[in-house]
Amino acid sequence: MPTLSQKVSAISPSPTLTIDARAKELKSAGEDVIGFGAGEPDFDTPLHIREAAKNAIDEGFTRYTPASGIPELKKAICEKLRKDNGLEFQPGQIVVSNGAKHSLDNVFAAILNKGDEVIIPAPYWVSYPELVKLNDGVPVILETKKDNCYKARTDELEKAITPRTKAFVLNSPNNPTGCVYTRNELEGIAHLALKHQFYIVSDEIYEKLIYGENEHVSIASLSKEVQEQTIIVNGVSKSYAMTGWRIGYTASSLPLANAMANLQSHAASNPNSIAQKAALAALNGPQDCVEEMRRTFARRRDYMLNRLKSFPFISAVEPEGAFYLFIHVGKTFAKKFRGTLIGDGDNFAALLLEHYRVAIVPGKGFGAPEYARFSYATSEEIIAAGLDRLESFLRELT
Repeated sequence: MPTLSQKVSAISPSPTLTIDARAKELKSAGEDVIGFGAGEPDFDTPLHIREAAKNAIDEGFTRYTPASGIPELKKAICEKLRKDNGLEFQPGQIVVSNGAKHSLDNVFAAILNKGDEVIIPAPYWVSYPELVKLNDGVPVILETKKDNCYKARTDELEKAITPRTKAFVLNSPNNPTGCVYTRNELEGIAHLALKHQFYIVSDEIYEKLIYGENEHVSIASLSKEVQEQTIIVNGVSKSYAMTGWRIGYTASSLPLANAMANLQSHAASNPNSIAQKAALAALNGPQDCVEEMRRTFARRRDYMLNRLKSFPFISAVEPEGAFYLFIHVGKTFAKKFRGTLIGDGDNFAALLLEHYRVAIVPGKGFGAPEYARFSYATSEEIIAAGLDRLESFLRELT
């Protein structure tokens, strides 16, 4: 039988989806599983957005659209970037895709040649290194430190830069840590990008989910020169509870946008026509639904942080945005659960799921093997029950 490509064979499966699949398998067998795994809001898509999709179907808006998105949606994205981020873009600089992950794939396909390096701070979202590898690039993992909330320091970043550096991946608020880069930190990164002439790939998908006094600053807003070298990646999945609708977008320089649009026209034709109309309603419609979700996530975050303070062996990074707790579980590795050595994060997660029916995502896939990611995109009742089980599991360790 003919063999698979080396490129595809080298790609690791997404651990966020793997753990979620196992949890769903147990649930389908009738097991009472509590999931802290997959990263999607537990809210229904707001009514006005759903109604816009129904209207699109009724009006027959079910055929091909322009490859890079319908003009009215691209115009709405430009207005959103102006109003929320202080950025001026033209519709021709926007490429609407089938989710932000698809947007990222377009970005790396458009900018990378074989052997080009992309610096990715760890902990990182699991798909960044794999998407770089799929597009013939080399992921360069930049280790960060807890005392800086696992954000890249300027001096650390500069040491990682080589003549092959083509891009730096910036994710703020960060998945999985929830940490948010300050304006001063962004200015340091921008200075290096201009000095060494590499792209900044700025994943801003969680920008609406910020807590406390923290603020989201788009690095592209620092100057016209920085904007020219920044590729903004965003979408409607997290802010509007639209994960399944699959609408993401990029904002970039016109030559790069044209290149990505051309690529997408061959690879995917166009984003889903009905979902584009729904995304248009999301951006142009009332925004109180976003604030309502943000306040709910903030309340859940605070509850989890307070509960975890009394749990043995573990500690959490306090998130400033997104909807995850990144929890250090490394102290459990030398412990035993019912005679079985924990050993590592994968085993911690597997034992917790199999014996207490709690699904989490081990940190190895995020480049942080001593951690695990807990999503609080689920109800407070489920969170409370899940933490009860986690505490019982931890107190069994010897």
